[in-house]
Amino acid sequence: MRRVAEAERRARLGARHALASRVGSVEEATDAVVALHSSDPATVFLSARARVDAFEPGKLEDALYTRKTLVRMLGMRRTLFVVPRDLAPVMHEACTKALIPRERTRLVRMLEDQGVARAGRGERWLDRVEDETLSALGSRGEASAREVTADVPELANKLVFGRGSAWEASVGVSTRVLFMLATEGRIVRTRPLGAWTSGQYRWSPVERWLGAPLRAIDHDEACADLLRRWLGRFGPATTTDIRWWTGWTARLTASTLEAIGAAEVRLKDDVAFVLPDDLDAVEPPEPWVALLPGLDPSIMGWKERAWYLGRHETDLFDRNGNAGPTVWANGRVIGAWGQTADGRIVTKLMTRIDAGTRSILEAERERLRDWLGDVRIRTRFGTALERSLAGR
Repeated sequence: MRRVAEAERRARLGARHALASRVGSVEEATDAVVALHSSDPATVFLSARARVDAFEPGKLEDALYTRKTLVRMLGMRRTLFVVPRDLAPVMHEACTKALIPRERTRLVRMLEDQGVARAGRGERWLDRVEDETLSALGSRGEASAREVTADVPELANKLVFGRGSAWEASVGVSTRVLFMLATEGRIVRTRPLGAWTSGQYRWSPVERWLGAPLRAIDHDEACADLLRRWLGRFGPATTTDIRWWTGWTARLTASTLEAIGAAEVRLKDDVAFVLPDDLDAVEPPEPWVALLPGLDPSIMGWKERAWYLGRHETDLFDRNGNAGPTVWANGRVIGAWGQTADGRIVTKLMTRIDAGTRSILEAERERLRDWLGDVRIRTRFGTALERSLAGR
């Protein structure tokens, strides 16, 4: 069994995730990590900036909203991603569809329990309101939640989450119905209401936005396609890593690994998998440094992270498992960063670095500061360390 040392895993990460050498387009950058995390809207742009030569927000906006070569949609682990257009039906079939029954049952129960729909009639109520919402979006082309609520008054109802708890909150039915329609693959998020850091989106029917519904694809074929893409970028990976990233069961993970003929390799303390044609040794790229945003795909790609994270997970992740902004050098996380109110990029290193790496880091820090200019980033899932560095 081929042995893959941690140094080689770091070399693969740098070369394949477009961090050691930048690429020329946002499509290439997205493909390099399979999908860009989009739960925090700024993450998509900062992840692209770290990987694309001469990147400006307009390049990503053009791909998302004009050429539509990239699509924002719900995927693995109920997480929002930006994906290549051809991956959208694959991800929907392999991961998103499995979320529908649970999400729908939960929403119907809330509608009935809170009196929005009559007991026993929640399913019928939801079907009708979904159809009316879809019709309203079709008429408008794309619309915000507020705009479509003007056409479908039932969307103005409120649902209470966490009633009686410290985190009790009221959420519009529009939010949940639009989320449900997106999970079902019937609508997509389009342009934000504000600038590129905004997380409030307009919505459009899939066939209106992309020209056709999501392509039907066999479930096993979709799973195999998704895992091939992912292992090609993130392998070697353990079954724990694969199950965590995809949200799959152990059985589905094992059958899909077998279907693609994945090859076993030996890690330091475990067995992992790579694609069958990916057994050749990988040489380390030239030295590199990257300032990656919270929830960047590289730090969120594996469940077992010690080989690139060391012992710093507690400082760099929040209690819910969300990564904050990180400083990388040659395939390892070496620290964290934050942006102050006056725009400075402040870093905290967690390991010693040589003079050459420090020089590259300083240059990258100034480059990020200049690129952000007057824009201030407030990480949606920030860690205590990031908030401390930002002076918040």
